[in-house]
Amino acid sequence: METAEGATADLPGPGADRGQEDPGPGVADTEVPGAPVSRRRGGRAATVSMADVAKLAGVSSQTVSRVSNGHASVTEETRRQVLAAMKELGYRPNSAARALRRGEFRTIGVITFTLATTGNVRTLEAIATSAAREGYAVTLLPVAVPTQDEVRGAFSRLEELAVDAVIVIMEVHLLDAATVTLPPHVQVVVVDSDAGDHYTVVDTDQAGGTRAAVRHLLGLGHETVWHLAGPAGSFAAQRRADAWRATLTAAGRTAPPLVRGDWSAQSGHRAGLDLAARAECTAVFVANDQMALGLLRALHERGRRVPEDVSVIGFDDIPEAGSFLPPLTTVHQDFAEVGRLCVATALRKMRQEGPSCGTTLVPTRLVERASTAVRRPARG
Repeated sequence: METAEGATADLPGPGADRGQEDPGPGVADTEVPGAPVSRRRGGRAATVSMADVAKLAGVSSQTVSRVSNGHASVTEETRRQVLAAMKELGYRPNSAARALRRGEFRTIGVITFTLATTGNVRTLEAIATSAAREGYAVTLLPVAVPTQDEVRGAFSRLEELAVDAVIVIMEVHLLDAATVTLPPHVQVVVVDSDAGDHYTVVDTDQAGGTRAAVRHLLGLGHETVWHLAGPAGSFAAQRRADAWRATLTAAGRTAPPLVRGDWSAQSGHRAGLDLAARAECTAVFVANDQMALGLLRALHERGRRVPEDVSVIGFDDIPEAGSFLPPLTTVHQDFAEVGRLCVATALRKMRQEGPSCGTTLVPTRLVERASTAVRRPARG
């Protein structure tokens, strides 16, 4: 995986080229695109070609090519023969030459503005896994500041690194700004942003998950539902806050004042201390599980029992959510499916097999645990 400026750590997928073993002292490899590998032993240069590998392995040059490209039609026994011959002769497949012949580099670039949030990290992990399954590597380029110049520079660097498509993981109102445009000649898939019909977007059904959470709490007899939202600059946070308010309005309930955090457990704790002091607060929908964790601590510190006094629902369903005290009812996001769809959509765009714009929503589901309960009369 490519990280930051010039530091590389590629994630090769099945069929991607592997580096060869060190041939040992006195052996140097040189490689020119489209040319065979030259090896120097004892001062004499010996050229190793694909034909040499084919001869030693007892197969055709076409079979050697198929093994080099990870073609599925080669039997495992033949593959082992060819790889053994490559190792013995010191032959290294020329990935640059093959990329030029194919017209693709089998690499997907990923631009992200932060790796500090659960959603971004798990989405990136899913993208890398799905790309590897399709035989693609992933090059990651973090962008420190979400500005037009930074985004343009990121795309320029990815083009220099030779990628076939770019997935942009965004959770800020960037694409909505008139100052920001994405290069039209680059195949782009955007995650978690309100890009309308101008770009290809893959996103979680933020509104659907929120409606399920709020309706669940109202169904338990709570008069209204308070909301601990994410930061104002986040698209996901805004979409969840809008759906929270709209669901309460549709049910004929008054929306309490919005409370904001910054996705962290610390901000959830700070907001929770204020909410705990409000006797009328009996149900809280929290925009992510980490803030919900801080809220649970604050309620405990102030003597408000969960769920007896206050019911709490989070969003994300992080792996630890079931180990909170009490185990957290939350909205499950399918990050693996988001990542898979990002890669599949990028490949379809590269092959011109699908629409160039539009939004695909991945469904959410409410996971009921022990942090919600039927509203009980206030303790006297």
